Amino acid sequence: MDHLDQVGNLTAQPTEFDESLIDQQLARNTEFLGKEGSKKIRDAFVIVVGAGGVGSWAALMLLRSGIGKIRIIDFDQVTLSSLNRHAVATLGDVGTPKVTAIKKHFKDIAPFVEVDSVVDLFTAENADELLSNPDYVIDAIDNIDTKLDLIKYCYDKKLEVISSMGAGAKADPSRIQIADISETMEDPLARAVRRKLKKMGVEKGVPVAYSTEKPHHVKLLPLEEERVANADDFAALPEFRSRILPVLGTIPSMFGMAIATYILLRLAKFPSFDPLAIKLREGLYARLHRDLRAREMKHYNNKVCPLDVRDVGYIFERMWHGGSIISGPQDRLALTRWDRTKPLSSLNAVCLSRTEADAHDKLPPHTDLKAYYGEGKNHGCLFIHHYSTLTSYSSLQ
Repeated sequence: MDHLDQVGNLTAQPTEFDESLIDQQLARNTEFLGKEGSKKIRDAFVIVVGAGGVGSWAALMLLRSGIGKIRIIDFDQVTLSSLNRHAVATLGDVGTPKVTAIKKHFKDIAPFVEVDSVVDLFTAENADELLSNPDYVIDAIDNIDTKLDLIKYCYDKKLEVISSMGAGAKADPSRIQIADISETMEDPLARAVRRKLKKMGVEKGVPVAYSTEKPHHVKLLPLEEERVANADDFAALPEFRSRILPVLGTIPSMFGMAIATYILLRLAKFPSFDPLAIKLREGLYARLHRDLRAREMKHYNNKVCPLDVRDVGYIFERMWHGGSIISGPQDRLALTRWDRTKPLSSLNAVCLSRTEADAHDKLPPHTDLKAYYGEGKNHGCLFIHHYSTLTSYSSLQ
């Protein structure tokens, strides 16, 4: 193949790049991330597990950004139906292993990047062999059990990992985001992974790419297993799904590019990079606000609530972390006055379960709350910390 030299003339494609050509190819990224950040990326090793729509795009953009070494692990082959979302596969690659096709095309894009293609299925048994000292691991696996094994392994081994949730049946590009697994919503796969990880002792600390869009009602494709006696014969491997959700090809590519961007910024230690989880809790805040107004009216005959819906959202999320200070996260929560002798304010509003709030509102106004609730009885350090903070702020008013 040919390439353009610095003045735009076609010259023969070199078999190996020297540093000046590499610097030229990566110039735009280096301008953005700085020389030190770009060097960290050049020195990094990333492993991508799963080479489909998400994994192939994540790998491609890491490659184009000059990642030093990339290992891509997948057991599957390129199919005609996968061409709508794969980053580099062509018609000529159909029937060949996805990782083999990727390595072939990657060589034409950035031959200076070390690409290790592994035709294998990741399992808990071969994890030590496949995941050897990476700077980051990308989970782009479809099968939930294998996905859980990979996340749990990385969590236990303290390996940096980011996981892709479900791109199937999604279409809105504005809803794609990155957040901790504990803060995901509207994603059935994320919900299932979150619940199963919790049982495995992993409640948070795993960033994921997912969409907050409600899944569209679409039918599974291409095989109706209940109508086919030998449905397992059509699956790539035993216990791997042979029916899949229809996928709009652009969405998994955006998942992959979001993941690659996240890793690049983390590796380069880019300043002021802190993905903000979209809670989609406007309805919850409105309900909490209505309930708070009703409590103020019932117990204090206060017809005007000094807090609006945005105040309630801030108090609920930032001050009380979305849970009761006594019993932690609950399905039915409420805000109410903490010190009943003082007016309602952002510093005198506490989050409790509805049952706890009802009992709290019935306490005599001058109850010694610290003595009543105690400092450690079933409440933990979070309660003590918030109680101390709240009373300290209140004393300054």
